[in-house]
Amino acid sequence: MKLFSWYFKTNLLIRILSGLILGAVCGIAFGPAMVWVTPFGDIFIRMLKMIVMPVIIFTLTVGAASVHPAQLGRVGAKALGIYMITTAFAVSFGLICGNLFKPGQGMQIAASATKGIKGDIATPSLVDTLINIVPVNPFGAVAEGNVLPVIFFFLLFGIGLAYIRNSEDEKISQSGEAVFRFFNGGAEIMYLVVNWILQYAPIGVFALIADVFGKQGAEAFGPLGFTTLAVYVGFIGHMVLVYGGMLLFFGINPILFFSKAKEAIITAFVTRSSGGTLPVSIGIAENKMGISQGVHSFSLPLGATINMDGTAIYQGVCAIFVGFAIGTPLDFSQQVTIIATSLLASIGTAGVPGAGAIMLLMVLSSVGLTVEPGSPVVLAYAMIFGIDALLDMGRTACNVTGDLAVTCIVAKTEGEMDMSAWYEDESAILPDPAIEDCS
Repeated sequence: MKLFSWYFKTNLLIRILSGLILGAVCGIAFGPAMVWVTPFGDIFIRMLKMIVMPVIIFTLTVGAASVHPAQLGRVGAKALGIYMITTAFAVSFGLICGNLFKPGQGMQIAASATKGIKGDIATPSLVDTLINIVPVNPFGAVAEGNVLPVIFFFLLFGIGLAYIRNSEDEKISQSGEAVFRFFNGGAEIMYLVVNWILQYAPIGVFALIADVFGKQGAEAFGPLGFTTLAVYVGFIGHMVLVYGGMLLFFGINPILFFSKAKEAIITAFVTRSSGGTLPVSIGIAENKMGISQGVHSFSLPLGATINMDGTAIYQGVCAIFVGFAIGTPLDFSQQVTIIATSLLASIGTAGVPGAGAIMLLMVLSSVGLTVEPGSPVVLAYAMIFGIDALLDMGRTACNVTGDLAVTCIVAKTEGEMDMSAWYEDESAILPDPAIEDCS
């Protein structure tokens, strides 16, 4: 292992970006002659697909079961509801940006191959899609790789497990705790396996990108840059319009909020970890925003677990990119399915390393764009994966901003915010529109 110690000691972000750049250079320089690296890319895709179902089963169950039923009172229900609403707004915002910017349009990756699979991409009607979320046989759905039914079942299973763990009957409670420990152990194992696969990612990215640029040439750089622009417009727009608008509605000055939250936002951008930024967010909530511990101690960890607004925007734009890149733009029904998949999957996958790239596999699968080795979808997915670390910085910053914004709103509406922390600027606390001046 000492022979490869330099590889493992190098920052993973640097390795993946190096694989992207080197793959692009080799693909442009040697063209179709780079076909020999294709198996290395296929192995990477197969490993990613291998972990999708286990990640859903273990992490979603643990995520849902970790919310104590007693905590889902006024504060918990309010925080959970707002997080779900902002996530739905986020993925919709991402789809809007995708449809406006149309990233990947005109690429037609492996157009001839796409013609052969176009019939397989046809999706059922919107009503059928919604009905099929409820599985007849959840284990059959797991075996067939049907993402939405699996997410739905294990979300219910996790909620049921949360109640069993907290049963007043000691025997039932112990049984629930044993089941939870099993799934929690499985989740920890999957975190480790995901990390191992990510260590191979630079090699897989190199092989896949070399294949893409070997066939597309230097013109592939344009769509990647356009996709990055569309995603970041989505991040900034969501932070300013959705979070800013909500804060303003509840009487909190958005400008002062962002001024107070900037340290957490920058930390999230640099570290690319919502969990790693949590101590910074807690310090800001308590010391700079005057939020009571009873609110932030629940709302912020909950947000780090289930709030994936930045990731949802990323899913929307990137799914649109893949559709355009292979010459099969997504229809309305498919885009609604993306919203449902992102919303349900957000419960458990936020804590998974590389969560965005793994969730994108789920989202693409849910709309019939199966990522199979050698398919055009794989080539488009590989391009996104190559710049995933760059996109991850923005989406994590967006996620953490949302955690703090929702926590502020919950604290303000519950009377759990010390207003003196905001008095440094008299315009910080605006008149609450819900309170009329009766004087």
